[in-house]
Amino acid sequence: MSSITSEELNYLVFRYLQESGLLHSAFVLGYEAGINKCNIDGNLVPPRALITFVQKGLQYLEMEANLSNSDVDMDEDFSFLQPMDLITKDVCELRQMVKEKKKNLNGDRDKENDVDRGHEIEHGRVKEKERLDREKERERDKERVENEKEPEKQHESHPDKEMLTVQEEKVNSKPEENGVLQGEKGPEPMDIATTSASESFEIPNSDVTILEGHTSEVCACAWSPAGSLLASGSGDSTARIWTIADGTSKGGAQNGPLNVLVLKHVKGRTNEKSKDVTTLDWNGEGTLLATGSYDGQARIWSTNGDLKCTLSKHKGPIFSLKWNKKGDYLLTGSCDKTAIVWDVKTEEWKQQFEFHSGPTLDVDWRNNVSFATSSTDNMIYVCKIGENRPIKTFAGHQGEVNCVKWDPTGSLLASCSDDVTAKIWNMKQDKYVHDLREHSKEIYTIRWSPTGSGTNNPNQQLILASASFDSTVKLWDVELGKLLYSLNGHREPVYSLAFSPTGEYLASGSLDKSMHIWSLKEGKIVKTYTGNGGIFEVCWNKEGDKIAACFANHTVCVLDFRM
Repeated sequence: MSSITSEELNYLVFRYLQESGLLHSAFVLGYEAGINKCNIDGNLVPPRALITFVQKGLQYLEMEANLSNSDVDMDEDFSFLQPMDLITKDVCELRQMVKEKKKNLNGDRDKENDVDRGHEIEHGRVKEKERLDREKERERDKERVENEKEPEKQHESHPDKEMLTVQEEKVNSKPEENGVLQGEKGPEPMDIATTSASESFEIPNSDVTILEGHTSEVCACAWSPAGSLLASGSGDSTARIWTIADGTSKGGAQNGPLNVLVLKHVKGRTNEKSKDVTTLDWNGEGTLLATGSYDGQARIWSTNGDLKCTLSKHKGPIFSLKWNKKGDYLLTGSCDKTAIVWDVKTEEWKQQFEFHSGPTLDVDWRNNVSFATSSTDNMIYVCKIGENRPIKTFAGHQGEVNCVKWDPTGSLLASCSDDVTAKIWNMKQDKYVHDLREHSKEIYTIRWSPTGSGTNNPNQQLILASASFDSTVKLWDVELGKLLYSLNGHREPVYSLAFSPTGEYLASGSLDKSMHIWSLKEGKIVKTYTGNGGIFEVCWNKEGDKIAACFANHTVCVLDFRM
């Protein structure tokens, strides 16, 4: 019998991590194990392959242990061994265990048959009980729905009474119930979204356009700042530029050749994992699209799908990529622990920054010549073109720093980490200005609101939003470093956040397959959409009337938003 190779096992684990949404772990394993160099065709490996492989292995061991005993009948059940026995003991030990257990169970053949029949009857009873329990549960659900509909009808006819009830609930609620620990002066949380509450806010299918064509998970999307073009990047080794018609959508799926350009990162039809598109970004004018790939190369494309240039110097996957505001430099951060500034005009690298001791996870421009980088080494460096050392070092996180973002004026830097904290820094001091500690699990991403000084909404308060694996989104007062609201509508890790251009709304996307749109003014969910896969990124167009979301089930959805 042939045995599995370490290369094959590494690939199975790599795919398992990807399918589980553990993208950072998958990237690191892929880089260290050289997945991009293996000869395995990803198209031939089915989903959940590792789990299936392990299950089949356990079944095989169990059957081998049972059927290798001469005194065993083929039709006997295999209930003598537990999964941990199969994993921790060899076949000889398993055979001995089976023999000993059978000795204890063996009487005469009639008695044994009686026992088997008893097991069969008991098994049938359990099944029947489960069926009855399910029926009862369905009845209870039906009653619950009816009970919930009745008060809703009453609320519709008595709006004043509804407002009073909401106020009473706020007054009488315990701190834990609303997802925020509240003292006498604690922050008021936004409404918790439940399934029944969100049904009335569900975006109708007529307002949803589903873009089909990718053949693997879609992990990045971005609207062009200049018009109606939407870019998406996928694990199928392609990016795509979709032309989205202005106005309201007609609903349904679109996969025709007229509305999409396919930007292939590999020749031929092969689905090489080394060419996964991991990140993308439009330049400020919307004339050029940059993509970063698992092969360590950045590519620049025109809006008509032509490859303008390929930028090669990194020795590992590119995790993050950003244009500066002027559009003359492109910044990339890689698993090879470095960041590189590229001169777009000459198509050459201008400077490589080699300060981190672990993979560079994120990069963000402060202005046209300086930027911040974060890494798995817990460190943040602020770098400047022409300088050979960081112009500022921020140390304080105790875990991988997943994301760094400058505020609209470039004066405050926000960061979030696996250490369960977000922090706010400024260039005038080495220690963080605020340490934000209300999340209970790793914080995956952060976003600044497009409000306050230096924005188109100068009279509105500047807010920081953070999204976590604890399934919550939290909004922070950055002047006081205090929690404003905890948004508790999701049931799985939240991977993506995007403020609307006016700063009035916040979209959040989660592995629970749902996207919620929160009104910051009203303090509640105003729209929600549930797709058929985990959501990796959400983004608004510049007009604020469309939101794109990219899904693990290979699709991109464009949602019309109007209030």
